[in-house]
Amino acid sequence: MEKRNMQVLAVSFTAAAFAVSVGFGVQGHARAEDYRRQLDNGYRQAFTELTTAAGELDAALEKVTYATTPDLFSALCAQAYAKALAAQSALGELPYGNVELEQTAAFFAKAGDYAMAMARESSGESVCTDEDRESLRGLAAAAKELSGTLQQLQLQLDGGALPPEDAAAAEARLAAAAEDGGQILGGSAFQTVEADFPEVPTLIYDGPFSEHLSSRSPRMLEGLPQVTEAEARRAAAAFTSLRADIFTLVSDGGGALPAWGFSALVDGGERYVEITKQGGQVLQMLSSRPVGEAALSRKEAVEGAAAFLEEHGYRDMAPSYFLEGDGILTVHFAPVQDGVYCYPDLVKVGVALDNGDVLSFEAHGYLMNHGARELSAPAVTGDQTMAEVDGSLTVLSRQLALIPTGGAYEVLCHEFKCQNTDGGHVLVYVNAADGQQERILLLLEDERGTLVI
Repeated sequence: MEKRNMQVLAVSFTAAAFAVSVGFGVQGHARAEDYRRQLDNGYRQAFTELTTAAGELDAALEKVTYATTPDLFSALCAQAYAKALAAQSALGELPYGNVELEQTAAFFAKAGDYAMAMARESSGESVCTDEDRESLRGLAAAAKELSGTLQQLQLQLDGGALPPEDAAAAEARLAAAAEDGGQILGGSAFQTVEADFPEVPTLIYDGPFSEHLSSRSPRMLEGLPQVTEAEARRAAAAFTSLRADIFTLVSDGGGALPAWGFSALVDGGERYVEITKQGGQVLQMLSSRPVGEAALSRKEAVEGAAAFLEEHGYRDMAPSYFLEGDGILTVHFAPVQDGVYCYPDLVKVGVALDNGDVLSFEAHGYLMNHGARELSAPAVTGDQTMAEVDGSLTVLSRQLALIPTGGAYEVLCHEFKCQNTDGGHVLVYVNAADGQQERILLLLEDERGTLVI
């Protein structure tokens, strides 16, 4: 009897364990299905928001083309900018959306930035030029066609013909396409959008997506000869005070600033140096060597960075802001010409706080923009422009500064460093030609340094 009771108990425990395991299995399956539904719903919501924002951008851009009064024109341009931002945000919620919809993402960025640039340039006397209006019409037409394509995909998604795809599935499909040497869009529903992408007009304006920027040549390299790989290697060695034979060519870059990239193992880390193919100038230098405990003050590091620049031919450079991280103090320097700080020409120098070694250097802005400038005297003085500073701000200092615009242009300003009622610092730039506020920047300061936004 006892043996049979034990058998019954064993069977009971087995049955109970099976029931529990089945219960967990059912529960896990339910959770997986719930998670899948959440992913699908998130995907559908993001795609719906993308389609909606694209349609609203289409409408806003079309309205802009009909606006003839400055106030309405500016308001509609600002509306188009907001819709473009919303579309970019929705696109970012889709699995690898910015990768697969590269042209679409670029279009939203260009359209939004161009619309905002038009809003800024609109004045009480004029709305925009005939050329700008034609560009807006072209953007509106492209937005309409893109919106129509997205709406068709939306119908397929809602009807079940287009199944949602989570990040894991998208990643697996992209990896498979890469292994097959196929297009990155292989198998994606987004392929329709990118393959049939509408024609976008050429945009010429004061902004980062202007066509004229692609043809800009670095001012500091104009007229300089092309260098060979061997000459570039020697330049990298001279800049780092190392032997040329320890550097290995690791990259052969193109773009606006074609450069040779060299690498060497030094001090327990890798030293990477890029030398421009034209002129043989140092574009950037990075070191991955471990940094020990800090032994230098920030003042000493800034002085060391300044001495390094002077030694390498960068004259009349003044430090502006710095940021500390991982034992390295990165200092931003700007050339000073006739008392004017030339911010488009920034050079960044990173100094190790353990022994003062320069571990990073970046001169892209300097090589692109630096050169002899004819700086005209301000049409309005600093005292006259003081009235443009908000009354809640206390002016701590002021100086003349040349600041970059959104595109490839520069504007001379009075720079006012101010303190707000919370003790934070604000930079106010007032145009030295017309006395109007040009830009406002916030200084985020903590124990690591200063970040300008």
